[in-house]
Amino acid sequence: MNTSLLPELLLSELKSDKKDLLQTLVLLEEYIFQGRDITNVMDDVSTERSLDTLETIIEQCQAVIGEIESPLDQAEVLLNELFYQHLFIDKYKTDWPVSAFKVAEGLNQRLMSPIVKAAIVSEVVNACGFSCDLVFVPSKVMLRLCCNDDYAIIFDAVSGESLDWHELDLCLDDAEGDPSQHELANMKRSAILVEYLSALKNALIREQAFDKALLCVDVLLSLNPDDPHQRRDRGFLLHQLECFKVAVDDYRYFVEQCPTDPAAQLLKIQLDNITLSDPTFH
Repeated sequence: MNTSLLPELLLSELKSDKKDLLQTLVLLEEYIFQGRDITNVMDDVSTERSLDTLETIIEQCQAVIGEIESPLDQAEVLLNELFYQHLFIDKYKTDWPVSAFKVAEGLNQRLMSPIVKAAIVSEVVNACGFSCDLVFVPSKVMLRLCCNDDYAIIFDAVSGESLDWHELDLCLDDAEGDPSQHELANMKRSAILVEYLSALKNALIREQAFDKALLCVDVLLSLNPDDPHQRRDRGFLLHQLECFKVAVDDYRYFVEQCPTDPAAQLLKIQLDNITLSDPTFH
């Protein structure tokens, strides 16, 4: 098995700040689950249809808030409509199934992983005339809905629960580093994609879909080629797929770059046990 280079067009789509976040997640889904060349995927009917349900939800939410004048009242009604009437409310799970990382399937089943749900909710809220972005409140990704220049609602995409300012201050106080430097900046597009791909990779590994998990790692390494932890994970996946020689190269890179990591000592032992003369060729 050869680890192929990421298609150039897909990589350019991932790095483009002009590309819609949700459409980018659909592109990644097409690539990882169907192995599709995404050269013309944005014109593909199946890609457009995958978001039909979302368009219906957007239209209904726009209609519900259409006669309300106060932006704050609009925001409260919108979130109630989305989480209660459209059944977006959920609880956190220890392990999210792979299906929760597929945009259309997750939306239709109302079982969406946190990052997918955040992207979907953000799409709905923005389409309803608000400014909504993803923010990282220490330990989780949340959403910020700006009602006006003076007031914003910070809420959890999974449960719909909002933070008051006291709770937000406590969360920021728990963050590492200089408290005076803490600010709730919107998440960069690249950070959101890394969050999605990393969580999807872990879900695929749990389900032993190593070939698809390897595609996730390939994308992650295309975004950050020198990440030793992704190199370690690629080594693990290649090892599972019996591509021993390439796995050893990745393991060695991780051990050299992160010698104090607890996993490095275990990998040193594992490296000694891997037989490079194994006659398995790919």
